[in-house]
Amino acid sequence: MKAVIGLEDGTFVKGKGIGVEGTVLSELVFTTQYTGYEEALTDPSYKGQILMFTYPLIGNYGISGETFQSDCMQAEGLVVREACDHPSHHSSQRSIYKFLEDEGKSGIMGIDTRMLTIKTREHGAMKAALIVGDDNGEEAVRLARGQPDIGSLDLIGKVTCKQPYQLKGNENGGNVVVMDFGAKRNIIKSLNKRGMNVTVVPATTPVRDIMDYEPDALLLSNGPGDPRQAVNGISVVKELAGELPIFGICLGHQIISLALGAETYKMKFGHRGANQPVKDMKKGIVHITSQNHGYAVNPDSIDEKEITITQLNTNDRTVEGIEHRSLDIMSVQYHPEANPGPLDTEKMFFDMVAGKGGKIIA
Repeated sequence: MKAVIGLEDGTFVKGKGIGVEGTVLSELVFTTQYTGYEEALTDPSYKGQILMFTYPLIGNYGISGETFQSDCMQAEGLVVREACDHPSHHSSQRSIYKFLEDEGKSGIMGIDTRMLTIKTREHGAMKAALIVGDDNGEEAVRLARGQPDIGSLDLIGKVTCKQPYQLKGNENGGNVVVMDFGAKRNIIKSLNKRGMNVTVVPATTPVRDIMDYEPDALLLSNGPGDPRQAVNGISVVKELAGELPIFGICLGHQIISLALGAETYKMKFGHRGANQPVKDMKKGIVHITSQNHGYAVNPDSIDEKEITITQLNTNDRTVEGIEHRSLDIMSVQYHPEANPGPLDTEKMFFDMVAGKGGKIIA
């Protein structure tokens, strides 16, 4: 099956189509992980993006369905050097070919992903058009250039839950409300296995409804797109700051920072992978973390009289963690729940959440 991917800078590459025929208009981003493709493709943070894997072979252990981070494939399309059509693993239920077909998604393989990765690192993430069923490169470039910027799209509204739902923990456990901006399942699992009663609410939930659940803590989840689109989330943090402990992960970290008066910016090509080094400034140690974000907090905009930068990325010095000096608020840019990725910070972060709010027990 013919396929082509075109970029807004005029580049186009022809390859072999996988999945279903169609045209995908999104931003092309890359991830450096070589396992965990099942988790990555179902991560709601990839909504609005065509996901390219730098590792040359994807799909060799198949798709099990056991590690999905949402109900479906969230990435808009897939770009790989080679996709394995004969997976070998005892948990495999289907190949990545069948997975794309079942999800109604398009992909391209047999292309120079290294060249596209280098181009992205040099010029930044670009708008792209993926066409499966045709290989008209000029048309792909035209479509890529004509689409709106990803920052202008309301991607949160496409991935947040439609109705609140609850997962019971221990009978005497505390209550944590998770604002769902595109929450990964493992965030909920990490909270729930510590005995917490978890209530997940839509991103548009007002403060009065959140407080009706009598939460001992509030956690803002990960999610896709520009954090400035999370207008209600920013408002909620402003209103509840000082009223109860507040935590954030990834997009939630950026939303909290905006609510506290800081600024965010779009990174050149973001952090996406399972090997991002983060230095804990208090302990003087480095954690290896899983990350997936295209926006970051501007350190120069942080009021250091009120907020402490607790963690920094050792590669580019971007802000990876903050704590408020007087209010019970802390957040991290990386994914402590991992999946995919290392579990260096899972216990540290979620034990901290579990230790807050009086009734919450580990």
